[in-house]
Amino acid sequence: MARSTGFLDTVLTSPSTERYRVGISLLFLLGIWLTVGSFSDGMPGSMLLMAAAVIGGYMAINIGANDVANNVGPAVGSGALSLGAAVLIAAVFEAGGALIAGGNVVSTIKGGIIDPSTLDDGRAFIWLMTAALLAGALWLNLATWMGAPVSTTHSIVGGVLGAGIAAGGWGIADWAVMGKIAASWVISPVLGGALAALFLYAIKKTVLYRQDVVPAARTFVPWLVAIMAWAFGTYLMIKGVKKVIKVDFLEASLVGLVAAAVVFVIVRTLVGRKASTMENSSAGVNTLFTWPLIFAAALLSFAHGANDVANAIGPLAAINDALSAGTVIASASIPLWVMMVGALGIAVGLMLFGPRLIKTVGSEITELDKTRAFCIALSAALTVILASQLGLPVSSTHIAIGGVFGVGFLREYLKSNYATQLHKIVEHHDPDEQERLKPFLDDFRNASVEEMESLLKQAKKHKREVPLSKSERKRLKKIYKEEMVKRSHLVRIAAAWIITVPASAIMAAILFFTLRGLLI
Repeated sequence: MARSTGFLDTVLTSPSTERYRVGISLLFLLGIWLTVGSFSDGMPGSMLLMAAAVIGGYMAINIGANDVANNVGPAVGSGALSLGAAVLIAAVFEAGGALIAGGNVVSTIKGGIIDPSTLDDGRAFIWLMTAALLAGALWLNLATWMGAPVSTTHSIVGGVLGAGIAAGGWGIADWAVMGKIAASWVISPVLGGALAALFLYAIKKTVLYRQDVVPAARTFVPWLVAIMAWAFGTYLMIKGVKKVIKVDFLEASLVGLVAAAVVFVIVRTLVGRKASTMENSSAGVNTLFTWPLIFAAALLSFAHGANDVANAIGPLAAINDALSAGTVIASASIPLWVMMVGALGIAVGLMLFGPRLIKTVGSEITELDKTRAFCIALSAALTVILASQLGLPVSSTHIAIGGVFGVGFLREYLKSNYATQLHKIVEHHDPDEQERLKPFLDDFRNASVEEMESLLKQAKKHKREVPLSKSERKRLKKIYKEEMVKRSHLVRIAAAWIITVPASAIMAAILFFTLRGLLI
């Protein structure tokens, strides 16, 4: 579906502005270098801290450029938000989540994949974290350039693993934890895709496939949005503000339940008012999901900023504390300047380089309308909640992309299913009645998936008026062979996911040996 392009959208995506965006990012990194240098002058290892801060800022830029697309891409692709508005909303909420709920202490080793106590040399630990941070950032940069949304957590995990093995040998790694991370490559997208497809199918059966869409929407849409409100209320309590307010799952669920009750009343009232003027079609139902999608994009961005800022600032905070204490530490306090590097870096990266991945997630994998995008956002929140309660390691990136693929493959299945029904009807018609088929074929070719069922029923009732021949069967089969999911994107993204950990690990090991050789 073609969408109008505003001035801000053009500025953010035009190749002619690429050099200016690169220049702004370099000025941001230079600002970090000068700022850290101004207060670290005279401190031991000040030059190394300045370099680590710049690398941390570079990592944050790449997190913003790559990972945030999963939060706002579906809303942009469906038309609920323009690209420029999505970038501004996500930048504010990502930075807000990082600063408000990013926490005061962060684990220096993401996920506990290596044991730092096996390292006797504090300098080796600093080189390890520096190499891991730079490797993770470089891999994210490469993935963004390729147009592949990947997990930033997996990128830094691979960096820590590779540099850790280079520093302390194979025994330093916790391979059981790595096994769980590898399992998440399958668990995350499958769960996300299955839930998104399930919700989309439920909406089609309860609302979109009904003859009277408006009454069905008045009944079911408030419940669907209330479920989303519960999911996001619970999700934010568990993942978004866990470093500010400690709650268990039951308490988080109760907060989500209160939010759901309030939202249900509001949405039921609004849908009731709009019902009298709403179009009795899927397009009319789509309009009901616009504001839920906007809120979902904002809340997902807040939770992402609160959680994934640690991927940029965790190693930086560890280097800062290690330089101050002169020893290896298991957890690091986060000074305000370190948090600012992460929060502002994510926002800068999103605004300067995020639109490319936002467009990939939102429109290039499969065509999204607001109903499909709603199912993807709901799936993302519910999958994180389910996985956290089952103790399953999942990636928010993989969940969101799995949701996009899930709704796309469901569309393909539904079209194939309709094609099967059509072929069964075709066999009952005589080939000498082809001329009378033309009006039907024209209508059929221009019909939406939802309208096809009605056309097929009419064809079955009026066989004399709508005869189908063998040649028409072949033409209809070609129409149904249309890919609803771009296979090239599927292959590229899946390949990038699989090689993220080993690629960043190999780069980190090489960088560790390079740093050690230069600094010894």
